[in-house]
Amino acid sequence: MGHERRPCDVAIGLGCHDLGVAAETAALYLDGLVRRIVFTGGPNPSRPELFPRGEAVHFTEHAIALGVPEHAIHQEPRARNTGQNIQFSRDVLEAAGIEARSVLLVTMPYMERRAFATCRKVWPEAEVVCASTPMSLNDYVKSIGDDKLVIDSLVGDLQRVIEYPRRGFAVAQEVPETVHDAYQRLLADGFDSKTLN
Repeated sequence: MGHERRPCDVAIGLGCHDLGVAAETAALYLDGLVRRIVFTGGPNPSRPELFPRGEAVHFTEHAIALGVPEHAIHQEPRARNTGQNIQFSRDVLEAAGIEARSVLLVTMPYMERRAFATCRKVWPEAEVVCASTPMSLNDYVKSIGDDKLVIDSLVGDLQRVIEYPRRGFAVAQEVPETVHDAYQRLLADGFDSKTLN
């Protein structure tokens, strides 16, 4: 999204297969941009063996190991999709009496746009700033260690950017023709394991 990082009321680290999200969220806390973190997510549907106790639990443990105090972290361990990540995190904050008017949404690099569109739909009154670990696609593929998983995930994410507004799950965003053409070529080449049925 190209958002400038700035102080927000809370960071929400969205659960996924990438522990780098927890590390980036921890770095944002340690840099003083937020005072509270919510880690959200249950068992990862793509790689359940990766975080057997759920994404929120493993992300919390990783952030604490990186120096974030436990009292600064809230967990939301039930979410199974991005809409639930955001809605359930909002519920956790409200239950704790924390007013969050601005949200630093931390995701995988290729997921910022979809997370932003989802948050604008689910939590329209919140100011949303997106962040992810800044890195090239090649470096990201190396960090994950599975090029097909990353490309399949990119394709699935873009499909959701296109389709979810029609389903009422996200706000609409423009998809340039060149991006749409690349998406069609990747689908034709079999990068479709993360697409909607």
